[in-house]
Amino acid sequence: MSSAYEWLIGTRHLRSTHRRGFVSFVALVSVVGLMLGVATLIVVLSVMNGFERELRSRILSVTAHGTLTGIDGALRDWHDVQYAALRRPGVIAAVPFIEAEAMVANGKRVTGAMVRGVLPSEERKATGLAQRLTAGHLEDLQPGKYRTILGTALARELQVGVGDSVVLIAPEGTATPIGVVPRNRTFHVVGLFESGMYEFDRSLALVHMTDAAKLYRLGDRATGVRLALADPLRAPSLVRQLATALGGGYYITDWTRDHANFFRSIEITKTMMFVILLMIVGVAAFNIVATLVMIVKEKQTDIAILRTLGAGPRNILGVFGIQGVMIGLAGTALGAGLGILISNNLQALVSALERALGTQFLDARVYYMSDLPAYVEGIDVLRVCTVAFLLCALATLYPAWRASRTAPAEALRHD
Repeated sequence: MSSAYEWLIGTRHLRSTHRRGFVSFVALVSVVGLMLGVATLIVVLSVMNGFERELRSRILSVTAHGTLTGIDGALRDWHDVQYAALRRPGVIAAVPFIEAEAMVANGKRVTGAMVRGVLPSEERKATGLAQRLTAGHLEDLQPGKYRTILGTALARELQVGVGDSVVLIAPEGTATPIGVVPRNRTFHVVGLFESGMYEFDRSLALVHMTDAAKLYRLGDRATGVRLALADPLRAPSLVRQLATALGGGYYITDWTRDHANFFRSIEITKTMMFVILLMIVGVAAFNIVATLVMIVKEKQTDIAILRTLGAGPRNILGVFGIQGVMIGLAGTALGAGLGILISNNLQALVSALERALGTQFLDARVYYMSDLPAYVEGIDVLRVCTVAFLLCALATLYPAWRASRTAPAEALRHD
């Protein structure tokens, strides 16, 4: 019975109509402030999660899960490495490649790029780059034809398209009677790809592996072997095990190491944003302190009457504790719902805002993507709601304790 009346009185105080409902208005403001703080925190964390997932997906679509290369940059026994890799469980594909830096020129337009020599029939097994072509086909790269497929951003910078020609200039030169002359070759553009990763679209040119070997004078050698794995998260251990089984002497890397800075910066940013935005929730929690203090001040007479009727300090503590918990619970629940709703529709909201303002919020050259993905993780929502509710519960303690210490005689002296 005591719990019932504490609940009844606590909820009635939040609906106070005294002084034109000012107390209930302040309580509503506290709920709204907490709701906005929780929603903001969930939306920001969801954006960071979406950015990380999208970045991982795009990276894995254009790069190998693991790579074995020669210590000196060239691999003579790549056939043996390929055969040994394909025999290991968890390895879907193992394809040779040649990769080196070059200058790409079209008239007076010159820019640096990475040339990747591939075997078209094998490349489809290792990455999803073949599905990212906007023009041409990977099979258009034929040995001896000196053809290339450029990233869309690279082609845009060179102002070339399918059917045009570019000159690939290798950094190594050829000694002639008149001095060292850079090795170069004219390649015909037969296709374009757009991976969604500006880093690759701006700096990658695909050619046939045979043509790359001639340009860089590698003979029958390759730069290394790229692996596609059934479980990309096992890449670090699988690549290391393969190199060990082959007797060592290889330089190994994987997608988590090649792009470690991306994911480390995202994780650090996510942690910092959680801490910084948690201050908004903290401010909302302090509003609960102010609200309850005002309620306690307004209800001094009521508290005194309850004390004279037999209510103990613990009962008064419960009455005002229930009020703080109700405000915290309402704000947290509404904030979680609003945050999830905004996160699930964020892309549409941002697109509408960009059209209305005539601007673009995300520059692909900086953020590697032009859209704003969001992914709500249950563990993040649970963590935000737990921390917000605990802050509200702590904010309730002091006003409730002040109410429980009210002396009936002092409160009723002038009534």
